[in-house]
Amino acid sequence: MTTHATGTRQQWLAARLELLEAEKALTRRSDELARQRQALPWVRVDKTYTFDTDDGRATLAELFKGRSQLLVYHFMFGPDYTAGCPSCSSIADGFNGFAVHLANHDVMLTAVSRAPLARLQAYRKRMGWTFPWASASGSDFNFDFNVSFTAEQQRAGTVEYNFERGGHAMDVEPAPEPVVQFAAICGTDAPTYSRDRPGMSTFVIEDGVVYHTYSTYARGLDGLWGVYQWLDRAPRGRNEQGIWWRRHDEYAQR
Repeated sequence: MTTHATGTRQQWLAARLELLEAEKALTRRSDELARQRQALPWVRVDKTYTFDTDDGRATLAELFKGRSQLLVYHFMFGPDYTAGCPSCSSIADGFNGFAVHLANHDVMLTAVSRAPLARLQAYRKRMGWTFPWASASGSDFNFDFNVSFTAEQQRAGTVEYNFERGGHAMDVEPAPEPVVQFAAICGTDAPTYSRDRPGMSTFVIEDGVVYHTYSTYARGLDGLWGVYQWLDRAPRGRNEQGIWWRRHDEYAQR
């Protein structure tokens, strides 16, 4: 017996056309939000940030690699992790294909994490990725863009993430079970795991000057998580009960 309402083709078409109007309205609203993002004032980046990359030490300006725009994915891979965050890994699975197109449209896509470069390179090889990935080890970059925090900030309750202080699942004590599970999967404990968070920041360079243009965090990354865009169109949607996703090489073969 079916678990969902059924109907005739004519009933389906009527409902689908009604939904189409709502989808078009959402698309128009999404277009307007994109214009609002692009209208945000640019903030000049005066601090010098340096990174370890495949090509050696590089400044933030050098991460552009000749393009005028830079998209940075703040990948959760802290200096004490033994492997990258499974959620960030799922998001990053789509980067290889996108990065090629972006690079040919004046946009550079790179991931940045605090783990040492050699560990990032080894994990990238394991995952079969080729997109650029820089280490911000020893840099203030992650801290200044609110995706990394100190143990002192955690103890004092002064972590500000997603434009607010506290209130995030990673800041709750005791840590929620999913946070504990992910921490163990990354080879560390919940407090250490929670000192790095996911996010995305964008930059532009004009006349040799770098400007910060946009950042988003937490659920703001949903649109970048390709698997969810597909699930939202599947018959049963996200259909989640706890943590179901894994790194792509950790699923049982079917």
